Amino acid sequence: MSTHSLHDLVARFSGKRVLVIGDIIVDHFVWGSVTRISPEAPVPVVNVNQEELLLGGSANVLRNLISLGGGGSLSGLIGSDAMGRQIIELVDELGASSAGIVCGRRPTTVKTRVIAQGQQVVRFDREQTGEPSAETFAALVAYLEEHLQSFDAVMVSDYAKGVINDQFMVQLRRLLARCEAETGKKLPLIVDPKPSNMHCFVGATVITPNHLEATQMSGIQIHDEHTLLAAAHQILEDIGCEAVLITRGEAGMALLQSGQPMITIPTMAKEVYDVTGAGDTVAATMALGLAAGCSMEQAAELANHAAGIVVGKVGTACVNGAELLETLPPAC
Repeated sequence: MSTHSLHDLVARFSGKRVLVIGDIIVDHFVWGSVTRISPEAPVPVVNVNQEELLLGGSANVLRNLISLGGGGSLSGLIGSDAMGRQIIELVDELGASSAGIVCGRRPTTVKTRVIAQGQQVVRFDREQTGEPSAETFAALVAYLEEHLQSFDAVMVSDYAKGVINDQFMVQLRRLLARCEAETGKKLPLIVDPKPSNMHCFVGATVITPNHLEATQMSGIQIHDEHTLLAAAHQILEDIGCEAVLITRGEAGMALLQSGQPMITIPTMAKEVYDVTGAGDTVAATMALGLAAGCSMEQAAELANHAAGIVVGKVGTACVNGAELLETLPPAC
């Protein structure tokens, strides 16, 4: 593959629109310093210096898409509360559409991370999981029926909070098939999965589990290249998807496409400070790459470069197009 083609493909991210569907989360960061241990219990006392609210979960995929130079919209569930209003405000600030976000009866999911001296001290979650109400489900499907044809790819970001389930994926596959029949355009379906829902993702274009998720999904303990290949083959067979991209941390990535040999891609990370949100970055880059006409291998290579950047940042970080271009070898 020529390096010139990778540079050109990043430039082609502009104008591509990806619909991100999944579990919307507010990432609440509390930043501070620790100088003593509490006299009440053997825990650090954090002196808070700063707080920050960021788009998390599937909303962080959207944030990465926009940062990389693409466009898109977000569809999912929030609560009728202050954090839900914060989600809408943050999505609007990105210049993305929030029309697919449904306000339901349960509270917005919030993950609070307390960080001191650059390290996470504790995380606590506020959430209510489970399948959405019939009314919420109908509103999510109605948005898809009206808007699906305006996108170049669909990204499903599953955090196992309940939005992504069998019933919803059946409707999504139906509408994707209808879109292809009516327009002649087959939209790539990229899935960042949770193992408990793997049966939902039959027929995906590519699925992007991490090392642990791939082990859980395949039932094969991955400890070398042989078991890695066996696990990838098992996932391909069980889900009937076109490709599996397994992210492996410091070991890089492994891509297996149906009927082709497995490709291993070494990590591009120079330093690893925080893996929070790295899976979102990989998924967003894969989605934009496929929307822009990349081959599966090209999209995976770009995603690997993007992941190498984001793990060098603290917090729910994202990668911009200029940073991605800088990591690529000089164009020919």
